[in-house]
Amino acid sequence: MTKLIIQGIKFDKKSSYQKGPKLAPPLIREALNCGSSNMYTENLISIENSRIDDKGDFEVYEYFDIDKITKNHLNFGAKVFTLGGDHSVTFPIIKAHNEKYPKLDILHIDAHSDLYDQYEGDKYSHACPFARIMENGFAVKLVQVGVRTLNTHQAEQADRFNVEIHHMKDLDLSQIPKFKNPLYISLDMDAFDPAYAPGVSHHEPGGLTSRQVINLIQSIETEIIGADIVEYNPNRDFQNMTAFLAAKMMKEILGKMM
Repeated sequence: MTKLIIQGIKFDKKSSYQKGPKLAPPLIREALNCGSSNMYTENLISIENSRIDDKGDFEVYEYFDIDKITKNHLNFGAKVFTLGGDHSVTFPIIKAHNEKYPKLDILHIDAHSDLYDQYEGDKYSHACPFARIMENGFAVKLVQVGVRTLNTHQAEQADRFNVEIHHMKDLDLSQIPKFKNPLYISLDMDAFDPAYAPGVSHHEPGGLTSRQVINLIQSIETEIIGADIVEYNPNRDFQNMTAFLAAKMMKEILGKMM
């Protein structure tokens, strides 16, 4: 059976507004393992399983070292689950997956579409990963859910790359398509309304509820080959609310990956 490797990527050098997401991985693990809850998903799958191998956290100084770390773990024949980190980590992670999965679909859950060609002069900013992914042909289909900050430039980019955006203002989760190719999930914690996830750098009101995201994850029928949870900023959290929400999402996504 396929192993699952967990990697923590402590990197937030590409954050544009506030630093802090590099502190997230150990705190999400701490919330998961603190004894407040059990290790079962809502569908009765236990993530206390010999198939899951947590490789710990990696302090990253050079951006494309993320590609090498991920590739190394993929070489074990495993699926890789990543705790970020700012959202810039997703591009090198997907780059590493491309050799193994040349036909890949991505479900991107976020307040932002992260499709800037460049942001503040940086083509690898946390505001740009999906522009880099799509221009390199690393995904066949990109579906974005929860977006509520689109501007003209990013709308043009979405058209250019044929991105399917499910805007928050008229969201109907029953309209999310069925995926045909192996699926990668990228969950930005600011997809949630700040009432559920105060521990993010970019508070964007009018967001998803925790229940909506759990239901979305549980509804996926295709194989999930990788995932990341990014942009949790512990410096902004309140009573570890966001850490516990990230841990819950980690548990549900790992359960689906198994």
